[in-house]
Amino acid sequence: MTVTAPRGFAASGIACGIKESGETDLALIATAACKPVPAAAVFTTNKAAAAPVRVSKAHLEATGGMSTAVVLNSGNANAATGMPGREHAWRTAQMVGHALGADPHQVLVCSTGLIGIPLPFPKIESGIASLVEGLGGAEEDGHRAARAIMTTDTRPKEIVVEGAGFTVGGMAKGAAMLEPSMATMLAVLTTDAECSPEELSAALVDAVESSFNQMVVDGSTSTNDTVIVLAGGASGTRATRADLAEPLRHACDRLAYQMAADAEGGTKVARITVTGAASIEDARRGARQVASSLLVKCSLHGEDPYWGRIVSELGSAGIAFDIDRVAVSYGGVVVCAGGVAHSHDGQAVAAHLAGHDLEIVADLGIGSATGSMYATDISHAYIDENVRTS
Repeated sequence: MTVTAPRGFAASGIACGIKESGETDLALIATAACKPVPAAAVFTTNKAAAAPVRVSKAHLEATGGMSTAVVLNSGNANAATGMPGREHAWRTAQMVGHALGADPHQVLVCSTGLIGIPLPFPKIESGIASLVEGLGGAEEDGHRAARAIMTTDTRPKEIVVEGAGFTVGGMAKGAAMLEPSMATMLAVLTTDAECSPEELSAALVDAVESSFNQMVVDGSTSTNDTVIVLAGGASGTRATRADLAEPLRHACDRLAYQMAADAEGGTKVARITVTGAASIEDARRGARQVASSLLVKCSLHGEDPYWGRIVSELGSAGIAFDIDRVAVSYGGVVVCAGGVAHSHDGQAVAAHLAGHDLEIVADLGIGSATGSMYATDISHAYIDENVRTS
């Protein structure tokens, strides 16, 4: 259930001292042979992109989408750290590359944690040798790497998906600032499929759009968001973009769900689906509007089927909308039809809202397009977590 499940990959995770707690905070995913393989990534759209994002983008461009390893640290985002931060990101890649016998440009770098605080680079520098020595292809090696990238996460996020003759493995972190495009998140995926960098990139972009980009917790987009995939080819199965599409999408979707389920201050995960829209863009925009609404989130936390808030958000979403056609249901029970209250089984709705995984569907009754978003409720615990630097 992790990044080492596909053949040809190794992982490692150690504590180098970035986190004062002494918890693991430095991870490495590499090809077992320490040779470059096709790689692709999707990065944050935030214009305040962190140093590792800028360095990793440059490395993928320099190599034409070929990478040997990904090194990740938690506890410090290395964001808003100026030229020293970029130098530290480059030096990290350089040191890992040297230890692996690889070109530093073939090493991608990720960081997550506090923004605006200088990266304690000597701690990373002192941990590189142990990190590389600890590389292994066992499941526990992958688990160590997944735990090492956690920040406010309460548990690691990992997944394995079987394709047609190949395997996709993945790990991710993320518990807050989860807002399209992507989230406050890092994700590394591996596959033993054989493909070109171009096919891999196209499949990853599609997978991210229908997973990480369809999730919202608190409406914030991070400086460090990164999703990376490496394709080693050890399975011997040649995979096209179409072959890769569904396994990658499923892996990303399951990781996105795990992030939403572990959201700061969250107690529930809701899939908000808008159907009957005039276009896919309208459906997604409507679902995002509802999923982002603090009023809706409060209703979810209070287990109150206040469908009026959903209708109100849809009406202000800037999409094709007719109040006389809209219907809303909770867990398959229709509570609003034709824009007005609909007689329903209140106990059935209450039972659904008392659960952890919620399904809310709004049918606009205009077209045939559908779009969905993962959303969470919001509780007092979210404020408790974020009134301080975290």
